[in-house]
Amino acid sequence: MTTPLHEEQLPEHDVIGILLRQHNRIKELFADVGTADGEHRQQAFDELRALLAAHETAEEMVLRPVSRSSAGADVADARNSEEDQATHMLADLEKLDVDSAEFRTSFAEFERAVLTHAQNEEQLEFPSVETDQSREQLERMGRALLAAERTAPTHPHPGAAGSTAAQWTIGPFASLVDRARDAVSSVTSRD
Repeated sequence: MTTPLHEEQLPEHDVIGILLRQHNRIKELFADVGTADGEHRQQAFDELRALLAAHETAEEMVLRPVSRSSAGADVADARNSEEDQATHMLADLEKLDVDSAEFRTSFAEFERAVLTHAQNEEQLEFPSVETDQSREQLERMGRALLAAERTAPTHPHPGAAGSTAAQWTIGPFASLVDRARDAVSSVTSRD
């Protein structure tokens, strides 16, 4: 991922500004998971997992159809393929003890894949979307992205990853299951 931009430099409400701010947060969470241990590492990983699940789902639903026409199908397909790979990696990580050596090794590989993917988006996808869309269209896309994230799954779902159509059909049901699972997990972890 490129050097994080200062938040005040990013367009506040447009889709590109929102996604770049999220990329900055993802990078922070990677660092937090990498340096923490125990319960703190688990909490940071859970936040990262939920953010990535929602972020990638919303990108596939809102950004990718636009980038397909502005950046080209090859660019959009490559980003979807990267997201599919990352989703599978995240699903595997979710099954591991965050303090295990296997988690640390797999997490480092996952971090490299996600940061490379984000850099590819920032260099190959975002500029053409930003050029092709008006400020109003970018802001409308930003609102749609945030709405999609509010209802997106909070866990990886490899069966839907990399496909805009699958995100629209499977995503809402997966989200309900995830949010119920998160609520039950939250209650049981307090006991």
